[in-house]
Amino acid sequence: MKKIIIIDGGPRKTMNTASMLERFAEGVRSAGADVDVHTYRLYDLTFKGCMSCMACKVKDRASNVCRFRDALTPVLDDIADADGLVVGSPIYFSEVTALTRAFLERLVFPWLSYNDYSLTAPKRMPVALIYTMNANAEQAKGVYQCMSIVEGCLARALGQPEHIDAYNTYQVANYARYELAGFPEPMKRQYRDEHWEQDLQRAFDAGRRMALA
Repeated sequence: MKKIIIIDGGPRKTMNTASMLERFAEGVRSAGADVDVHTYRLYDLTFKGCMSCMACKVKDRASNVCRFRDALTPVLDDIADADGLVVGSPIYFSEVTALTRAFLERLVFPWLSYNDYSLTAPKRMPVALIYTMNANAEQAKGVYQCMSIVEGCLARALGQPEHIDAYNTYQVANYARYELAGFPEPMKRQYRDEHWEQDLQRAFDAGRRMALA
């Protein structure tokens, strides 16, 4: 059986990122293919970013899977054996969440050779990246620039990632409760009414494509 791993890097279990990732998983399951899909929520785990222990680069024992042991270890081991990877995160200050960044450090750094600067993952596989953000499509260009180094590493080691991003997303369910005057709720609601179901459908379609691929 093939295996697709979904990484949810968002803190909220029922908001934008979680919803997009769940629709992606539904798309995988809809294909009726012999594919298992499993979601890991990073905020449910206690782990650290790269510890600079260099254990992955010890001579004659180099590893392309992080050797530091904590709650992230079984996740990284599962990805090493997977047939597809999906990473989803809300965007904070133009980047993925801190836990998503820590996860990516632990995932990617062992792939990097300090002999010839090649990047070698345990196996190549299709990759999808799902970012949900308050920014619009034009402002998102800054996000992609901030993420370009990590995304470039993913592309070199695994294959070119597919983006399924949602812009101008709702930040909260009840705008009247918060100091958010810079984001008028009627404007946000109008955009959501026009785009959110389409965003969810794109996530569903991407999941189905990955399963069939």
